[in-house]
Amino acid sequence: MSPRRTDARARVVAAAAEMMARHGLNSTSIREMARRADAPLGSTYHHFPGGKQQVVVEAVRHAGDRIDAAIAEHLRTGPAAGLRGFLAMWRERLERSGFHGGCPVLAAAVEEPVDADSDGAAAEAADVFAQWERRLSDALADAGVAVTRAAELATLIVAAVEGAVVLARARREIGPFDRVAAQLERLVAEAVAAL
Repeated sequence: MSPRRTDARARVVAAAAEMMARHGLNSTSIREMARRADAPLGSTYHHFPGGKQQVVVEAVRHAGDRIDAAIAEHLRTGPAAGLRGFLAMWRERLERSGFHGGCPVLAAAVEEPVDADSDGAAAEAADVFAQWERRLSDALADAGVAVTRAAELATLIVAAVEGAVVLARARREIGPFDRVAAQLERLVAEAVAAL
């Protein structure tokens, strides 16, 4: 079997995450996921017997894990530099996509599925956001920020970055993102410098 055929499942999940980032949860169809992944529609149903809902939940986890790995990598240089790297990653994604690329985790969190009864995607999104918050909070606490303050800052960072991405996409310009990023960097630098 060719390598192209054996990774069909992973390609469908990645295609779903990208479609959700650009078009939202309800505009993401399993047929289009399969087409964009260059995977036979029948094999998609074979790999995902739970249908679109299963693909979406796995796409949220896939995107969440990728972003968590990027956060972890950026934080290796410390919280302030790590935040700058994380923000630069999102800034580059926004500009590269012409302000069309957002966050598939946010799409799953805010959209009610019209074609499924399950709220599995929203629950997975909540878990992913909590994972990112823990990663950021732990890094801040490891740098000496008080545990409660570290948790507060981590929640603020996740919420502010997601909101800044939405504002930049809505306005089709980077200004709102840059203003939020500058404030987040200032807050984290102050928290770390206060030690």
